[in-house]
Amino acid sequence: MIDLKNIYKIYKLGENEVFALNDVSLHIDRHEFVSIIGPSGSGKSTLMNILGCLDVPSKGTYTLDGKLVAGKTDDELAEIRNNMIGFVFQGFNLLPKLSAIENVELPLIYKNVPAAERRKLAKEALEKVGLGERINHKPTELSGGQQQRVAIARALVTNPPIILGDEPTGNLDSKVGKEVMDIFKDLHAQGNTIILITHDSDVAAQAKRIVRIQDGKLYEES
Repeated sequence: MIDLKNIYKIYKLGENEVFALNDVSLHIDRHEFVSIIGPSGSGKSTLMNILGCLDVPSKGTYTLDGKLVAGKTDDELAEIRNNMIGFVFQGFNLLPKLSAIENVELPLIYKNVPAAERRKLAKEALEKVGLGERINHKPTELSGGQQQRVAIARALVTNPPIILGDEPTGNLDSKVGKEVMDIFKDLHAQGNTIILITHDSDVAAQAKRIVRIQDGKLYEES
């Protein structure tokens, strides 16, 4: 599903070069559940942005589902994101003036799905994460855990093969974080490829495979 080969991400700071990613190679098979763990500043967010086609590497090749990502236009990258990847962020990224179901419908609007089908698919996605009774609540009327469930429903409503979570339990207490992790485990059991970016070893340990990143290098896999 994912194949990174000799990926570099280099930033210029005056006359100096900073290697956010330094010769990173990573292969992730379809249906895997992988966590990428590292401290702040290790390069994990940069790696997530490249995996999610939110950024492009300075050097190296990225093959996603058998197709090279390099050289794609911004519009083509946006299409890849919308069709292939569901994002779940630490900060939920919900629009405060929209209800839960309206937030979940957003990716379907970008795909030009008709209104009646959008509503049906969004309701089904919210029911899948246990929020069938809260579809008309706005984010301010939901707990942090419920907001993250809405974000997960939004990520899976287009049925993407990959779910990419960036510190998805970072703003949640341990009990609610466990509930959110249980949802990711269920999604994995249903066939999704799950990639979690985290600094939390307890969260990372729940994946089937752990990849560690430090100073822009992958230095251990287990």
